[in-house]
Amino acid sequence: MINMNKILDTAIKMDASDIHLIYKLKPMMRIARELKEIESQDIIEENDLYEAYDYFVRGNIDKDEIYKTMKRLDTSFEYENVRLRVNISSADDMPVFTLRIIKAKLPKFEELGVPDIVRRMTYQPQGLILVTGKTNSGKTTTLNALINEINETQNKKILTLEKPVEFKHTCKKSVIIQKEVGKGGDVLNFRDGVKNSLREDCDILVIGEIRDKETMEAAIDMAESGHLVIGTLHTKSCAETLDRMINFYEVRDQASIKYLMSSLLKLVVSQRLLKGTDEKLVLLPEVMVVDNIVSGCIRKEKFSVAELEDAIQGNIDKGSISLINSIARLFVDERITLEQAKSQIEEKNIEVLNRTIMQMKIRRG
Repeated sequence: MINMNKILDTAIKMDASDIHLIYKLKPMMRIARELKEIESQDIIEENDLYEAYDYFVRGNIDKDEIYKTMKRLDTSFEYENVRLRVNISSADDMPVFTLRIIKAKLPKFEELGVPDIVRRMTYQPQGLILVTGKTNSGKTTTLNALINEINETQNKKILTLEKPVEFKHTCKKSVIIQKEVGKGGDVLNFRDGVKNSLREDCDILVIGEIRDKETMEAAIDMAESGHLVIGTLHTKSCAETLDRMINFYEVRDQASIKYLMSSLLKLVVSQRLLKGTDEKLVLLPEVMVVDNIVSGCIRKEKFSVAELEDAIQGNIDKGSISLINSIARLFVDERITLEQAKSQIEEKNIEVLNRTIMQMKIRRG
């Protein structure tokens, strides 16, 4: 018999970020990117998986129907005042569990290593700010730290759309309303939630994930109507983010959407997490501030990733940070190894990285 309470207690005590429950394996924890068995637990059998399913679904008819229909379920769960993001999928017709442990206390924005320009951009009265990165790149933590920073310093009404709601915010200087997206939640999908937000008198709309054209269109409409919209995308760089946004649309519509993006997009931050030389995770950010030069790159008929990367590199005085500069800075600060630094870029850019590292060292004396 599986003992979920003991598994959760162990993972929380060990400061794990995730827990994995998979058939014929012992429960696994992810600690600082490394997967480790919970050795005190037995190998998981089929019955254990269905016991875990009952533990998390708790007889909720809507959640049970979603899993049985879609073969996947995303939900939230609370254990001993610790919130979990629960994903249940299917393999060999049996449940597979991925549990994300949400920190009870958010780190301060300045502790994350996110450049301060991102915080300053939240004072924009309207526009679109995007936080991007692959899975497990810390997007949700950055997003919630940003919400918390606004909550502590600005008098705004903030509406969030999340699937599921992970960190529960308490109103401070701002008013915060958090809505869970999905069947049985507060709103059925992100698109409908964004459209309705136009009637909810919010100053800032936070979209937990922009994953389709309809949600993107609704977010653009919201920004165009005089609101600040902050959203996330699963992309690995600033240039890829723009490419993804453009390719949501048919070729015949891309010219008009490029024009809108060039005027409404204010900033894109793309982030990665690496294990540092001290065994702790370190943030590797790329930041694109959208000025006239970047806007011009976006509006061009043929979108050029290389041209956009050059524009970011040449826009450092306005707050932009290229990926290569960010990597070089972490290496010069001895927070990552040279091998790690080189692994984050293409072979053709190694020489540029070496030159940037040398220039940084010279400037530091």
